[in-house]
Amino acid sequence: MSTYPYGGNVRANGIRQHYLRYGGARTQRDPVIIVPGITSPALTWGFVAAHLGKVFDTYVLDVRGRGLSSASDSLDYSLDAQAADLMAFATALGFERYSVVGHSMGARIGIRALRAKPAGMARLAMIDPPVSGPGRRPYPSQLPWYIDSIRQSREGMNADAMRAFCPTWTDEQLALRAEWLHTCDERAIRTSFDGFHTDDIHADLAHLRIPALLVTAGRGDVVRDADVDEIRALVPHLEHRRVHNAGHMIPWDDEAGFHAALGDFLGAPVPPLAQGGNHASQ
Repeated sequence: MSTYPYGGNVRANGIRQHYLRYGGARTQRDPVIIVPGITSPALTWGFVAAHLGKVFDTYVLDVRGRGLSSASDSLDYSLDAQAADLMAFATALGFERYSVVGHSMGARIGIRALRAKPAGMARLAMIDPPVSGPGRRPYPSQLPWYIDSIRQSREGMNADAMRAFCPTWTDEQLALRAEWLHTCDERAIRTSFDGFHTDDIHADLAHLRIPALLVTAGRGDVVRDADVDEIRALVPHLEHRRVHNAGHMIPWDDEAGFHAALGDFLGAPVPPLAQGGNHASQ
């Protein structure tokens, strides 16, 4: 049975923020906000949110400049603006406490938001966050990979054409990305990609006091073992779980392993998928 009741828009931090809701109100359980990565409109995370919606009241954000949220040539696409959006969204929906699951860029948004000490953010799950920044090694993906696929999607592309960019994805995953990628504003992507190299999230991590989970990809090069050690030194209470059978797009590569890695971190156990094994480890 579907856990998707509706999508909606809310005016928060001065822009239209579009979101999808899965599940429904759960007493004694904090709602979960999913913040996707650099070119992932909310709907592309629907399969994850639908599963979490069996346990939690789950919301997936369209980050500004993506999906159906506000986009324009005059909009501020900085990490600070994105972090302010997240906090304003939670306030607009009346959340007294909430958990954040941020993937890649979304994890960096959650980390930056915590620098402002939002009263309601109770937990942060950081899913393979880029650890690039001033004086650090560059993010392993290249900007043309994003820009070229976005420009093709604006002209119209199908799953077969998208396979050139995401060769390991299923037909269904490719079709959904091909359908929605054109909603990513190229200016937003360029700003966020540049921010991967100019924003210092390690300085932000030193202020992280709430429960924190780091989930990393066993087959990726975004977060290495040495990076985990550095983050753990900054966040001594950090929980870390690696999903061995996955690249950077962890739920796409190993959905069962991703949910197993979340475990009960969000306040209640995430149920296993009907099929699939536990590929996550401490």
